[in-house]
Amino acid sequence: MNMRDNTLAFGILFLGLGLGVDAHSNEQDIEVLTITASKKTQQLSQTPASLSIIEAQLLEAINAQHINQLVSQSAGAWISRGNGQEHLTSIRSPVLTGAGGCGAFFMALDSISLRAPGFCNANQLFDANTEQASQIEILRGPASTLYGSNALHGVINILSPDLYRQTYNAFKLDFGANEFGRASLKKSFDVNSAQRNTDARFGVFTNFTTEGGYQKQSGYDQQKATLVYQIQGQTWNNKTVLDIANLNQETAGFVQGFEIYKDKNARKENPNPEAFRDAKSLRAYSRFSRSSTDSTLSLTPYVRWNEMAFLQHFLPWKALEENAHSSVGLQAQYEFEQAHVNWTIGADIDLTDAELQESQANPFSPSIPAGQHYDYEVNASTFAMFAQGTWQFDNLSIIAGARAERVEYDYNNKLADGSACAADVDVCRFVRPSDQVVDFSAISPSVTFNYALESGQNLYAKINQGYRAPQATELFRLQNNQLTTQLDNETMNALELGWQQQTRLSSIRLSAFLQTKKDVIFQDTNRQNIIGGETSHQGIELEWRYSPNKKFSLVTNYAYGEHQYESDFTFSRVSIKGNEIDTAPKHLANARVDWEINEKASLNAFVTYTSKYFLNPENTARYDGHTLLDLSLKYQLSQQIKLQANLYNVLDTDYAERADFGFGNYRYFVGQPRRLFVSLTWDWS
Repeated sequence: MNMRDNTLAFGILFLGLGLGVDAHSNEQDIEVLTITASKKTQQLSQTPASLSIIEAQLLEAINAQHINQLVSQSAGAWISRGNGQEHLTSIRSPVLTGAGGCGAFFMALDSISLRAPGFCNANQLFDANTEQASQIEILRGPASTLYGSNALHGVINILSPDLYRQTYNAFKLDFGANEFGRASLKKSFDVNSAQRNTDARFGVFTNFTTEGGYQKQSGYDQQKATLVYQIQGQTWNNKTVLDIANLNQETAGFVQGFEIYKDKNARKENPNPEAFRDAKSLRAYSRFSRSSTDSTLSLTPYVRWNEMAFLQHFLPWKALEENAHSSVGLQAQYEFEQAHVNWTIGADIDLTDAELQESQANPFSPSIPAGQHYDYEVNASTFAMFAQGTWQFDNLSIIAGARAERVEYDYNNKLADGSACAADVDVCRFVRPSDQVVDFSAISPSVTFNYALESGQNLYAKINQGYRAPQATELFRLQNNQLTTQLDNETMNALELGWQQQTRLSSIRLSAFLQTKKDVIFQDTNRQNIIGGETSHQGIELEWRYSPNKKFSLVTNYAYGEHQYESDFTFSRVSIKGNEIDTAPKHLANARVDWEINEKASLNAFVTYTSKYFLNPENTARYDGHTLLDLSLKYQLSQQIKLQANLYNVLDTDYAERADFGFGNYRYFVGQPRRLFVSLTWDWS
């Protein structure tokens, strides 16, 4: 996008300032509640942490077809969109790839990990019913004290509907570009029992989606359902959730060639028409809680199951991967006050059975043969205990805690140990280590100083440490004659300073962070999984909201980040120490206008900006970034019927959702041109 387009996009957005301001308004927004930063409900304005919340109203306005459209409305987080429902994640970090890159982020449904510890998947957010969440919370920075392994760079927590906060009775149809169609239902019921003197409710949240795909021979079908049961008893309260998802996707691979995303014909090609991804998942939990005057106890047993098969279209030999895992677990948490200290203590248990197979239909080379590459099982266990206390001294509060955690993998190879190649091949791409048991332990401390000033302001300083254990694939899916690994935990030391202010008309949240990650796991030029890398991550983040009246608001989010290699990683044949990490834009920004035009019509305008970034560690290839403008218009046809139109990429910008440089080529997941989506909602609440 050129300078004229940038100016036009932001000009359209800020034009709304003159259309809705009423300096004499005395309206005040309802306080936003959050749970992710402390694992207990509290007001966002009283939360000393870098936390973004995407509320239900914003979810409705965006009407997303992909999770990246939602996360882009926060500060310091970016979901890089692949084809279909695929994606990669960045939270105060570069977009992380590789076997264990996804292990740097804790992705959760109601604070329970979507995938088992040690078995992450880069695309795991497509399992969650984000379309019908009550809200999405994004916590930036290490959070291992409360969440353990994987909460290294941050947390994305999908919150299911709360049936006591809202009644749901709505059916919705969506239609749009590329043969997109979606049917959604939200329905809640009162199932009270007068005999038992209980208040019980049941909710059904389902959506069925189909898309023909922008590129040739691509597209997907996806079904999601969330069932919620809540009951308030005389002694115990309970919330039970069943969440299931199914995805059948025909995947389009990278389009190759320098800036080929600007070619209106070539960008619609699919170089990998044979690629696909099929994924099924189930999560269920039942949270029992009881409260007294000064304490709360909660017990949450849960189960999860995942199964996925996909063709590795991003590799020239296109192997087939099939993986699955099932888990049972328990979260226990007790909140109480003792000696004027508010305590939260807890224990987490997760037991998982996992398996992975990789096979190749056709031979590629002697060192990359056809046949079975890997077939193994892993029995994994995670045990953790944590405690966090809050001390209050007039205007100063101190929040300090620590977590002790142990992760164990019991690995069983079901094929012949060693090389998958013929005996006369010196270096084989695929190597199967022998049966083994490995374990990793960590202690994750944190301390926060929060000082309350006048006029709704507070200052805070946070020092904490995050960690992630090696993922199973980093330990047992070895290559190029590597028979064993000497891996250990990745750790991150972090310092964060923040200032927050909440007034009647506006809110502002400003933070600065300095993070150093050590013992980074990576694959060297010999394709050996090793440890010892070091990276640094520092920057500032701003979230600002201005609401002069009930009908108008302006929201701006901005993040500046520097992400550098602090050691010479041996995955490059030249020195890269001091270079910028690839796929790490320095600037991420978004702005939004929400305007209620009249009683029937409302308008939302969104501008998102992604700055230029390097595509390789050597910093020789670059993507120039882009700016996008989206519009959403809602009109109430009647008391129960609402029409909504979403126009994405209004300025028809040529851009890449993800730019990459691999195997000597520029390659891109292309951004889609201007497109219109229309929805019709029948709400009889």
